[in-house]
Amino acid sequence: MQKYAQHSFGMQLAQVSRGWRAELDRRLSDLGLSQARWLVLLHLKLLGETPTQRELAKTVGVEGPTLARLLDGLEAQGLVQRLAVQEDRRAKKIVLTPQAQPLIERIESIAVQLRREIFVGIDEEDIQHCQRVHARILMNIEGL
Repeated sequence: MQKYAQHSFGMQLAQVSRGWRAELDRRLSDLGLSQARWLVLLHLKLLGETPTQRELAKTVGVEGPTLARLLDGLEAQGLVQRLAVQEDRRAKKIVLTPQAQPLIERIESIAVQLRREIFVGIDEEDIQHCQRVHARILMNIEGL
C-alpha cells in the first residue's frame, strides 16, 4: 500500500504544479509574456542580488542557451539589461529595468489573487505540514 501512496503522491504533486502554473499562465496571458519570460522576471525580483546569467539559469532551472534566448526577448522588450562583469569579461549580470517594475507588480498581484483562491478551505497548519514534507523530499533528492 505504501508504494501506491508514494506513487500517487508524486503524480498528484506533478498535477498540482502543472495546474497551478497553467492557471497562472492563463491569467497572465494578457500581459504578452510567455510562462518562461514571466518566470525569469519573478526570479530576478526575488533573488535580491544581481545574478550572473549562469546563476540565473541555475535558479530558473533552464540551460544557458535557453536563458540566453529568453533574455534576448526580455531585453528587446526593455525589461532587462545585461551588464558586463569587470572580473570576467565573458560573464554578464542581469538586471531588471525600471520599465519592468510595474509589470512585475501586476504579475505579483495576479499571483497573490490566484493563491488566495487556490488555498480556500485549507488551514495554515496543513500548508506548513505540506511544506515540511516537500522540504524533506527535496533534501532526499539533493542527497541522491
